Amino acid sequence: MPVEFRDLRWAIVASQHRSLRQAAEELRIKQPTLSRCLRSLEHAVGSKLFDRSNGGTRPTMEAREFLEDARRIVASTEAMTARLKIRSRGESGRLIIGVHTSLSAGNLRATLLDHRRRFPDVHRQFVDGASDHLISDLTSSAVDIAVVTESYPSWSDKSLLLWSERVVAALPAEHPLTSRHLIRWGELKGEQLLISQRGPGPEFLKLLISKLGALDAFTLPRHEMAIEQLLPLVGVDGGILLALEGATGANYPGVTFREVHDSEGPTRMSFRAYWRQTNSNPSLRPFLDLLRERYPDLSAASGEA
Repeated sequence: MPVEFRDLRWAIVASQHRSLRQAAEELRIKQPTLSRCLRSLEHAVGSKLFDRSNGGTRPTMEAREFLEDARRIVASTEAMTARLKIRSRGESGRLIIGVHTSLSAGNLRATLLDHRRRFPDVHRQFVDGASDHLISDLTSSAVDIAVVTESYPSWSDKSLLLWSERVVAALPAEHPLTSRHLIRWGELKGEQLLISQRGPGPEFLKLLISKLGALDAFTLPRHEMAIEQLLPLVGVDGGILLALEGATGANYPGVTFREVHDSEGPTRMSFRAYWRQTNSNPSLRPFLDLLRERYPDLSAASGEA
């Protein structure tokens, strides 16, 4: 006869008490129910497990090894079940996040720190790249969620508008423009502007065209490097680099940051999160819930995950 997992648990509790009445009270069952369970278990294993007398109920010599094995089985099964429940709630596991902005400061860094504090057992893996590449990775399930600055009207799945960040120019410390509190777009004409082919670099190039038209007046060396890797080049007089305010959270020797303004004030880039509704990763939903919690005024348009 098969041995029921419940019967093992009840037998373990019974072995810890000299009285079946006390064991039944702990299990919140009736004493006759516990007694029938123990006799059924003895029948299933073909051995007497408890000595019953007026002085109480005690495990037999043969039962001690059996009950010790039962404790290991029950403990292991309960631990496995607890891990599965935690995993199904998204409180453990892995979450792959596509990003193309600096993590040194700003809203994304604050969000990730909050997520790590709440879900320390979730392993976060980051994928860096241009927004087009990250959206492609999202489509192919290479990432669970992508946080990018570009708007994709053709995206037919889920998205959520998040925060916006100011556009800044990273200048060599001795550059004449550092004497100003802010920079106008027109003042960048004739300058050497470093352009990253990764991260938000392509978006900065589009922004330059929208603000200044043709790029004939610029020297635009393009690099297959992330913005964080290009910033040290600015410090050795390698040119001016457009970045987002999140990049200002780290210290780069010889680099000074200034906001870039147009006629309406600071230029800003908005961030949006993209994900697939059919994504079955349990760790995704708590992250989405956190984003909606931090930006409740933007959550209504996003719908359910």
